[in-house]
Amino acid sequence: MTWQPAFEAAAEAAVHRLGPAHLRVLADRLGDGSPEQGALHAVPVPGFTEAARAVLAARRATGVTSMEAAAYLRGLAAGHAQRSGAVGIEAVWSGPSTHPVPVRATAQVLVELVAEAQAELLLMTYSARPYPPLLSALTAAVARGVSVTVVVETLAGARGALNGAEPAAAFADLPGVRLWHWPVERRAEAHARMHAKIAVADRRVLLLSSANLTQSGVNRNIEAGLLVRGGTAPQRAAEHIAELQSRGVLVPLPTSEQGR
Repeated sequence: MTWQPAFEAAAEAAVHRLGPAHLRVLADRLGDGSPEQGALHAVPVPGFTEAARAVLAARRATGVTSMEAAAYLRGLAAGHAQRSGAVGIEAVWSGPSTHPVPVRATAQVLVELVAEAQAELLLMTYSARPYPPLLSALTAAVARGVSVTVVVETLAGARGALNGAEPAAAFADLPGVRLWHWPVERRAEAHARMHAKIAVADRRVLLLSSANLTQSGVNRNIEAGLLVRGGTAPQRAAEHIAELQSRGVLVPLPTSEQGR
């Protein structure tokens, strides 16, 4: 049959959000005739149910049979898995540049990563201060329907190592951005800190850096990182964050704490 654009669009959005492995699980549920509720909850990770529901709704609306949908999803997953199997790794630096050794700048790479996200964007940072290019890119991402999650340290968690406003305040004026943190009472060690600095776009691109989301971090300091495209690292990073959320290690930041 002729494939319907609405179904293709829903399937493409699902593979970007879920990754090939989880899309294949959905395909298997459709192919074996599982009840819809079983298909919707086949993989207990954040975002799976919403993406699966969109695919199932598009299938019904366009008249694509379950077997046809399963075959299409398996082919789509295989194609994306093949492309993601080619891993690209690039060094990223903040601070002064050198002409003999060209490197990508952290500020540029970070904004580009946010700009290319189509379904899901995850950020983690220890310190944060408003950085206008990043805030503009995040605002645009939310406007095009990207699910944006930012995990930040808190002043209480930093135990005096951070000063000024809460790191979350850098994002408090961005509607649609979900802020999370690691509560002090859930840390096994008294001086444990949320010190990760990463960005993940659509579980396909991972920026791992020593740079905080501040003007100093992405521009002025000498900071180093790696940009990883493809492979399993971006997806595993996103899945690890999702698992920490589902287990209650990371929890949503109360609104009252965001701009304090």
